[in-house]
Amino acid sequence: MKDGRVARDGLVLLGCGKMGSAMLAGWLAKGLPASSVWVRDPKPSDWLQGTGVNLNADLPAAPAVVLVAVKPQMMADALPTLQAMGNGDTLFVSVAAGTTIGYFESVLGGDTPIVRAMPNTPAAISQGITAIVGNAKAGSRSLDEAETLLSAVGEVVRLTEEAQINAVTGVSGSGPAYVFHMIECMAAAGVAQGLPEELAMQLAKATVAGAGALAMQAEEDPGQLRVNVTSPNGTTQAALEVLMDEAEGFPPLLKRAVAAAADRSRELANG
Repeated sequence: MKDGRVARDGLVLLGCGKMGSAMLAGWLAKGLPASSVWVRDPKPSDWLQGTGVNLNADLPAAPAVVLVAVKPQMMADALPTLQAMGNGDTLFVSVAAGTTIGYFESVLGGDTPIVRAMPNTPAAISQGITAIVGNAKAGSRSLDEAETLLSAVGEVVRLTEEAQINAVTGVSGSGPAYVFHMIECMAAAGVAQGLPEELAMQLAKATVAGAGALAMQAEEDPGQLRVNVTSPNGTTQAALEVLMDEAEGFPPLLKRAVAAAADRSRELANG
């Protein structure tokens, strides 16, 4: 990242909330010079002001990349100010939920290279996963550039079509909240079985974090890892008979939850 087009021609970060700050911290840690970054944010944090980036200053005419990280409701005001950068070599990368590539093309022009990305909140600790998809104008170079930038906060996967973003939203975009709620429920169930609240929460957090880490590192798939923990007629089997129930367990429940999130994502994209 030190020597590439981004460092030479500059990167504009439009919006620097939690997600923008996490990405910026990752880029700076990987060697992108602060002098190569321009940030537009109406309420810059103390941390942002101390990074040495060009903050709310005049932007370069043709930066290598504009990364759009404003909230969707701010988009209509923020994006038109960058219209002059459209239809050129500047790559626009959006992490704004519910904002389609078509919307960007309508504001910036159809010859603008655009990559739409769906990250998730573990990006804040560089443990995120981001799905990306580009328009026709965004060739392999644009996707490679976007992947390099977004890999600063975790894994990156590429989609074959934009419509898949809705399913990604339901699985990984909104998914951290499902896991946080599972932690809450596990802890509450432990309390119901006689554990002190603080201890039950400690056990639930560590169990979910440890199981996730094992799932990432083990050679076996999660199904096999589950089998490995399950002794015949043991305690885990008793619990799994409840959780794996085809009518009321995790399978139908999570299918409905992910579908609800994906459906809402489609509604937002359609206005």
